[in-house]
Amino acid sequence: MTKLSVVVGDITTVAVDGIVNAANSSLMGGGGVDGAIHRAGGPAILDACRAIVARQGSLSTGDAVITGAGRLSARHVIHTVGPVWTGQDPAGHDELLAKCYRHSLDLAASHDLASVAFPNISTGVYRFPKDRAAAVAVGAVREWVAAHDELSGEAGRPVARGVGEVIFVCFDDANRSLYEALVGGS
Repeated sequence: MTKLSVVVGDITTVAVDGIVNAANSSLMGGGGVDGAIHRAGGPAILDACRAIVARQGSLSTGDAVITGAGRLSARHVIHTVGPVWTGQDPAGHDELLAKCYRHSLDLAASHDLASVAFPNISTGVYRFPKDRAAAVAVGAVREWVAAHDELSGEAGRPVARGVGEVIFVCFDDANRSLYEALVGGS
């Protein structure tokens, strides 16, 4: 079964195949997680993002793209744009946030990434309520894993195709508590 875990830390230092960047639609870096990933990864990430934007334009909310990881310990960075919380159309915001997780996992699987680390997408300057975002994130990941389970060949244990571990990397203990309550003993 795909392992879900929760840690408090700096996502730029997590040793996984891919980390997810809570990017803005321009993919040109910014504040929070986005700025930290661009700074730690170096210019290779920005160069790759520029090429993507030149080819396809800005990234829409809920969509995701993948680049190399530059100087990061991860092999790849998956950039996704979370919704900005307005308080209007909460269900629509929930669906856009869930799409961030699903599309990121689709990219991870298609690039044979066995381990993926997610930040708390949209909960910083995008103001998505943290408890609501945690529930959407964990729910979307669990649904994706269930939809992509297949027999592994080792004692018939189910494993999500290409993704054996998902880590929710929280910035602080308050977020960690929210995610741990939802992830439980996964």
